[in-house]
Amino acid sequence: MLEIKTAKTRKGKRELEKRAPKLVESGKKTLILHGTKTSGVLNAVLAQIYHLKKNDAVKYSRKNENVKPFEAGGETSLEFFSLKTDCSIFVYGSHSKKRPDNLVIGRTYDHHIYDLVEVGVENFKPMESFSYDKKLAPKEGSKPFIVFIGEGFEAVDELKHLKEVLLDLFRGEVVENLNLAGVDRAYVCAALSPNRVLFTHCALRLKKSGTVVPRMELVEVGPSMDFVIRRHRPPNESLRKEAMKTTREKPKKKEKNVKRDELKGKIGSIYIPDQKVGETALPYKAKGVKRERREAKRKNDKDGENAPKRQKEDS
Repeated sequence: MLEIKTAKTRKGKRELEKRAPKLVESGKKTLILHGTKTSGVLNAVLAQIYHLKKNDAVKYSRKNENVKPFEAGGETSLEFFSLKTDCSIFVYGSHSKKRPDNLVIGRTYDHHIYDLVEVGVENFKPMESFSYDKKLAPKEGSKPFIVFIGEGFEAVDELKHLKEVLLDLFRGEVVENLNLAGVDRAYVCAALSPNRVLFTHCALRLKKSGTVVPRMELVEVGPSMDFVIRRHRPPNESLRKEAMKTTREKPKKKEKNVKRDELKGKIGSIYIPDQKVGETALPYKAKGVKRERREAKRKNDKDGENAPKRQKEDS
C-alpha cells in the first residue's frame, strides 16, 4: 500500500487548494518547451509568446528529446512537466525538414493530454520590427480582446479547434466586470483560407467620439505571423464529457411578491395590514390637561373680578 501524504503546513494546504478542481477556472498557466532541434525563427516565436504571457508562463530552455506529442509514448515526459509546473496548456516548438518551424499547442486534463493542434509558422515579424509610440505599449498582465474574423472559425473543424485552443492560451484571468480604460491590447485572428490563419497583436488607442463610448483604433505592435494548420487531435467524446462536468446548481428559492422589469429592474410589493386607527388608544397628555385647567381657572377669576363692578355701575 502506498502511503498518502497530506500537507502539514498552512503553505502546503494553500498550494493544494490552488491546484484543486474549480467550478470557474482561473487563467491557465502555459508551459513553453523546445524540441530536439529548433530554428532561429522558432526560438524567437517561443520567446515572444513567453513575453506575452510572462506572468502566467513557465519556459524551459533545454532541449527535450523524449517529448513527442503526436507519438505513442512520447507524452510521458510532457505530462510529467505539466504536473511539476501545474500548467494546463503547453506550447512545444520543433524544427525538421518535413515540418519546418513546427509549433504544437495542446491542453491537458488532470495532467494528461486532452487535445493537440499542430501549426507551421510563416511570415513571422517580431515586436522589434514595428515602429509605434512606446506610450501605447500594452502593460503586462492586462486583459486582452480576442477577435476572430472569418466564417471558417464556425464552419471548418480545424479552425474551430484552433479557436478554442487560442482562446485558452491568451484569454488570461476570468473576470466578471471589465474597466474599459484598462483594456489596452487585442489579438486579431483572421482566417485567410481553410488551413491558414493570420495572427497579430495590436495595441488599442482610445479617441474622442462625441459620445460616452470612445472610438478605438488598432495599432499593430507585434508579433505577427501566419499559422498553417498541419495536424490536430481533438479529445474523444467520453473525455470531453468528463472534463466538462460541473456540479448541479441548487434551484433558487422562489421570491414572493417580487417581479422583474426590463427597465426598472427588480420590483418588490409590500403589503401593509389594516391600521385600525379607531381602536388605537390615545396617549394621556398630562401637560396639556394641566394647561387647559390653568387657562379655565384664569378665565373664571377674571369673570369674578368684573361681576361686582358691573353690579355697582348698574346700581
